[in-house]
Amino acid sequence: MDFLNPRALRWKIAALAAAACCAVAAVVGFLVHDATRERGLRVGTDRTLTRLIAAEREYDRTGKAPADIDVRSRDELPEPLARDLATFAETETEREPETGTETGSPDTGAYATWYDADPPNWFWMWGAVAVADDRFLVVRDDMSTEVRSLQLLDRSIVKSVLAALLFVVPLAALATEPINRRLRHGARTARRIADGDLDARIGTAGRARDEVTEMASAVDDMAAALQRKLEDERRFTADVAHELRTPLMGLVTAAGLLPEDDEAAGLVRDRLRALNALVEDLLEISRLDAGAERARLDPVPLGELVADVVRRTGTDTRVGTVGAEVVETDPRRVERIVVNLVTNAHRHGAAPVEVTVTGARITVRDHGPGFPADLLERGPQRFRTGASERGRGHGLGLTVARGQSEVLGARLTFTNAPGGGAVATLDLAPRPA
Repeated sequence: MDFLNPRALRWKIAALAAAACCAVAAVVGFLVHDATRERGLRVGTDRTLTRLIAAEREYDRTGKAPADIDVRSRDELPEPLARDLATFAETETEREPETGTETGSPDTGAYATWYDADPPNWFWMWGAVAVADDRFLVVRDDMSTEVRSLQLLDRSIVKSVLAALLFVVPLAALATEPINRRLRHGARTARRIADGDLDARIGTAGRARDEVTEMASAVDDMAAALQRKLEDERRFTADVAHELRTPLMGLVTAAGLLPEDDEAAGLVRDRLRALNALVEDLLEISRLDAGAERARLDPVPLGELVADVVRRTGTDTRVGTVGAEVVETDPRRVERIVVNLVTNAHRHGAAPVEVTVTGARITVRDHGPGFPADLLERGPQRFRTGASERGRGHGLGLTVARGQSEVLGARLTFTNAPGGGAVATLDLAPRPA
């Protein structure tokens, strides 16, 4: 079912829409997350510095730090704070000769902050200020509230993306349904054309000029051009066969007047028989192409019919029957198919040639090089034998056999046997007599 096929166009478009939605959400979420995190750090830093300034003023006035503020030596400071304070001190020392001002202790007035997001001190904002030689006021501010707010924001973004996907994916799948319907209609029409319905057309009347309409129009133009070429080919084949028939009959009559024991006369008669068979095949193909052939169904004992037909070919062919049935079919057309298959097996294959009748199925097998790959893939084509090793010929015998099987409503298939050799199988629908 197309709706459940994960490789269908609807789901590819839905997946693309979902990927685009996720990409946009990821970019927006990253920007929002980063901006919110930076804002939280600024708020934490400002809060810490405010406490430090107030603590420094209290210490300058009273000589004591507030109860919630630690007084530590440099060695007791966290390493990032100590490093920042040392960097500030070095900078101030370098600037002192240039400014010519008295700065007092190089550590005095240096503020440093550090956000500790690593264990064991999770989510703390540290701050320190130098108040005397090797004396620092240290503030620790809890940032867990900002962190929880950021985590809640991240979860909200993820939930929003999932909710958007639940809406976007079905909507994208439904939005592609008109396109899918038009493409399926085009595919069905193309298969009808490939199966021989050259009058089939997709139709583009009233459609917007989009890519699907352009493709449908191109397929219709191709089908029309193919139909014209095939009709021209059919007319040419029929005209050639009819035009050749009259002079050919004259040649056959003239050849009949030649001496029977003359070698050259025998060669002429042999070539005339081949030419006459070619013209008859061309006429038969033109009738099959025109759809003028109709089967006349009669109850026929298939095993007896095939055995009699093979016997009349005058070839060394083995015939076997296994449960042959009485089939309602056209015996003349079955005979034509069997004769062509047996003749083709002897001409292009190798002995022994075997014909087996099983139920309503006729199988003809030789032990030659087998059918060429082109014939197995595309079926028999007129004036093409497929491979030089299969001998000479016009490629009409199998074409006629395929056409007659279609008139009978039967199925003619061509395969190669695993042990070597070509196998042609004619399946007739069994009907009780």
